[in-house]
Amino acid sequence: MDSKKTLDLFALSSIPLVMTLGNSMLIPVLPQLEKELTITGFQSSLIITVYSIIAILCIPIAGFLSDRFGRKKILIPSLVIAGIGGLLCGFASIYGSNAYLFIIVGRIIQGIGAAGAFPVVIPTVGDLYDEDDQITKGLGLIETSNTFGKVLSPVLGALFAAWIWFIPFFSIPVFSAISIVLILYFVKVPPIKGEDTKQTIKEFTHEVKVLLVKERKWIFGIFIIGILSMFILFGFLYYLSTLLEQAYSINGVMKGFYLAIPLLFLCLTSYITGKWIGKSKGIMKWVIVLGTLMSSVAFIPLLFSEGKWIIITIFSIAGIGMGAALPCLDALITEGIEKEHRGTITSIYSSMRFTGVALGPPIVALIEPMTIFIIFISLSIFSSLVGIFFIKTPVSQTPSLSPKKA
Repeated sequence: MDSKKTLDLFALSSIPLVMTLGNSMLIPVLPQLEKELTITGFQSSLIITVYSIIAILCIPIAGFLSDRFGRKKILIPSLVIAGIGGLLCGFASIYGSNAYLFIIVGRIIQGIGAAGAFPVVIPTVGDLYDEDDQITKGLGLIETSNTFGKVLSPVLGALFAAWIWFIPFFSIPVFSAISIVLILYFVKVPPIKGEDTKQTIKEFTHEVKVLLVKERKWIFGIFIIGILSMFILFGFLYYLSTLLEQAYSINGVMKGFYLAIPLLFLCLTSYITGKWIGKSKGIMKWVIVLGTLMSSVAFIPLLFSEGKWIIITIFSIAGIGMGAALPCLDALITEGIEKEHRGTITSIYSSMRFTGVALGPPIVALIEPMTIFIIFISLSIFSSLVGIFFIKTPVSQTPSLSPKKA
């Protein structure tokens, strides 16, 4: 890793950490929010879901704007917007007569900010480095930071809520401010080709459409696996959080530590994979296939066994599989796209991931545990098959994946 760009990467890593804390930190607090706001489990899950839905809608726009005007010009305002959304949620919790409604509005605003923050990080890492193996290592660190945020989230969320239940909302603008300072002082993104051109939106959209049509098989394969991975991850986090509280009366910080165990395995695996994988696209494909297959096999014992430690162990093994696959998905979608379209395509990919985040908790809240496990197993197997048949890359070289220019 280029030592001169270490601070850039460190600063960029703060963004997925902040955005993950802003969302995942609320998962262990949802049962408490239900009591404080007198809402149902489905309503509390919407606090997670609306954030993700609005991000899904806004992410492609943010990706286009970052390609056209520059990464930092989108990153900084987005972090400010995310902080404002957190403040609204916090003050609504204290003063609002319709607290739940205003919290939902605040989460929508926060989702708009998230749309222009974390998704833009992935193409920014691609812009910083020229060598594929350096990009892969950088993306491994970004995915590790994202996952580390998930490890910290349940513990921090429980600690803050143990103080006052709405403190997690107020922590969001604080974390966003820290990230803004780091980005302003340390991140120096090279100019993007076409950033200062007069290309119209129609022309740009046409080029992206040509690219998606030409390379649709492998790109949409990665999109599908990204959706399903996040659906499974956030689905089982919601399930485990509810199970620990309702079946085992485990609350607060202790519940946070239990939730952090499988996420820690996911985090460590993401870091190791990013360091180890190098620039071999062929190896990345098979790491994705084996990682998703590992998750499917890991979930099978849930059909026959129960108990919190069995479930946590199974989720930890599944987390290892996900942790191996995610950095490879990031690397393939980033390294396979030229810089002038990288922000748009990787943002669509991030939008797909947010779709999984949005769907996981509410669907799991509405179905029986045995059905949940069957769905997790089936989706993991399907992801593995998608990896086998859709992702086709040469082992020795990076393909040219952008549309040819006249």
